[in-house]
Amino acid sequence: MPMKRLSVTLSKLVSVLTICTIALVGCSSQFNSNLRKVTYPPEFKYTEKADLSSDMHRLAAQMALLEVALDMPSAGAESAPELQREKVLKALGNMSKIASNLKAGDMGANHPFMQDYMQGFVSQIDEARIAASLEQPRYFAAGKVSGGCTNCHKINR
Repeated sequence: MPMKRLSVTLSKLVSVLTICTIALVGCSSQFNSNLRKVTYPPEFKYTEKADLSSDMHRLAAQMALLEVALDMPSAGAESAPELQREKVLKALGNMSKIASNLKAGDMGANHPFMQDYMQGFVSQIDEARIAASLEQPRYFAAGKVSGGCTNCHKINR
C-alpha cells in the first residue's frame, strides 16, 4: 500500500513539474512573440514595453526642452523673441512627430489609455504650434501642452 501511494504521489509531482515547466517556458520573453500569434487576433499590433518607454522618454525630453524655451526671457537681445519662437516650434514639432507615432493603431494598440487620450494630446500640440507661429506668438497653448503629460499620467495612475 505505501508503495502505491508513493507511486501516485510521484506521478502527481511529475505532472505538476511538467505543467510548471511548460508554463515557465511559455512565459519567458523569448517565446512571447510566438505565444502572441496564437492569443491575439492578427490585426492587433502588440507594442513592447521597451519601445513604448523609449518613445515616452523622447517625448519627455522634448517636453523639458519646451519648458526651457518657454522660460527664456523675452527681454534683452533683439533676437531673443525670435530665438524663443524657434526653440518652442522645434520642440513642438518634435513632440508632434513622437506623439503621432504613439497614437493608437501605430504604437498604442495594446494601451487603452493612449487610445483615449493621445489624439487629444496631438491636437493640443498642433494648436500650440499654430499659436506660436503667429506674427505675435502666443505661448499659452504651449504652456498647456507642457503640462499634458502630467495631466494624462495623473488620470491613468
